[in-house]
Amino acid sequence: MNSTRFRPALLAAFAATAFVGAAQAADIKIGVAEALSGGAAQYGTAIRNGFQLATDEINAAGGINGNKIVLVVEDEQGKKEDAINVFKKLIFQDNVLMVFGPTLSNSAQAADPIAQAAKTVAFGTSNTADGITSIGDYVFRNSVTEADVLPETLRVATKHANLKKVAVLYGNDDVFTKSGYDNFKKALEDAKMPVTTTETFAKGDVDFKAQLTKIKATNPDAIVLSALIAEGAPIMVQARQLGINVPFIGGNGMNSVKIFDLAKGASDKLYVGSPWSASNATPENTKFIKAYTAKYNGAPDQFAAQAYDGMYIAAQALKATKLTGALPADRAALRDALPNVKWTGATGAFTFTRANDKAGKPAGYDAKQQAIVSVTKGTQFEIEK
Repeated sequence: MNSTRFRPALLAAFAATAFVGAAQAADIKIGVAEALSGGAAQYGTAIRNGFQLATDEINAAGGINGNKIVLVVEDEQGKKEDAINVFKKLIFQDNVLMVFGPTLSNSAQAADPIAQAAKTVAFGTSNTADGITSIGDYVFRNSVTEADVLPETLRVATKHANLKKVAVLYGNDDVFTKSGYDNFKKALEDAKMPVTTTETFAKGDVDFKAQLTKIKATNPDAIVLSALIAEGAPIMVQARQLGINVPFIGGNGMNSVKIFDLAKGASDKLYVGSPWSASNATPENTKFIKAYTAKYNGAPDQFAAQAYDGMYIAAQALKATKLTGALPADRAALRDALPNVKWTGATGAFTFTRANDKAGKPAGYDAKQQAIVSVTKGTQFEIEK
């Protein structure tokens, strides 16, 4: 048989098959701007791991309608200026569909306006300070605000530790820690909890003995602490060295398994609140913890869990979005689809709720979730109710 005459037809069929395959398997580029170096890297690294784990699972299960997610990861070092530059690179040079990050609320306040102006979704998984989502309607987060979590943390700590009066210690030069203080102050006022003294520190400080000595003299039943873990862990260590053995009530920045490494022997009796807890034995959380531990040879934290769920939330919106390849239209379509997502993952049942801008007009989207309060014992966070 002479096969020569069949060759053009075979080549045409092969070419058509290849074209269809190419059309069905496009990459969806998603930007990840996180602090992978510097003082906030203990958060950013866990966040990147959560994104990667979810992305690998989603792609292995067929991706987004047959298309694979590709992460474009950049280190914003936990600095405002770097976050701005990274956002510009991801949006205008890498042409990503959306951007996850940045890690800290300080950086989000600086960089999210870049995404808003470019009509590109900025999705925070670790920003909890007030006002982030008031920036605009392209700004989303699945990290529950301190305003929602801290009153519940205070309520549970008061109940279990029988608190009658507390001292307050907070970082006064950071958007996150200042917002945490503001929300703690309101929660304390609402609970009619007397405050013996209020002390402050700055990012980068390493010696807190002067503030802690003043606090000790007032004999509080607990110390309310709004800090990132870089300062929060040594504060706990130095407090114990000074003989201050009362509980600490921390915000989102203290809710990390890193506390057991950074405050060895001094990490007990820290109350924190979050929608996620390693002790929450739901099927979704159990699956996540098992997969994360196997992949990274270490336990996940709240920030890894929120990133993991954040990617799945974005994936649900992407599956409901008809991508055209025209970036402005696709970015807008994704923005329109995200608010409708309902998801139950490692952090529990999740929906978005609309935030307002400073003028009271609808703006971005916050998380609507129930907080879980835990206390540290040994090397574990144990749920308290």
